[in-house]
Amino acid sequence: MKNTPPSLRSLPRRQADVVTLTCVDQMLFDPTPLVRLFAEADPFAAEEVICRMLEDMALRLDDLQGAMARNAFDKMRRPARRIELVAHNIGLIELSAAAAHVAKAAAQDDGVALDATMARLERGFDMAVSEVWRFRDMT
Repeated sequence: MKNTPPSLRSLPRRQADVVTLTCVDQMLFDPTPLVRLFAEADPFAAEEVICRMLEDMALRLDDLQGAMARNAFDKMRRPARRIELVAHNIGLIELSAAAAHVAKAAAQDDGVALDATMARLERGFDMAVSEVWRFRDMT
């Protein structure tokens, strides 16, 4: 009989240790702030406010992407908090939460978490823009 060390023996095949996570693209959106804005202002003014808010978030997202590329995590908290606030003010709940998570990961200097939360924030922003304009078209 062959004397094989335990570490080299064939082990029974186990389930894979890799777990595949799926990203559910679901935008949590509270239309109440936009309903209020369109009720209080004329449609042109309301659209102008929304455009400025979305543009502000896009600029902050660009700042975040630049800081991420430079590993300047200390420069990421402020723009992430700004996106969180603006998104919350127009009812973009998921986007606001993602921005808060980016700020937290940046504060913790956690590059792995920043990669994940930045990807979530970027996807969320793309979906948010579509959701806001879809809402506008329905009103």
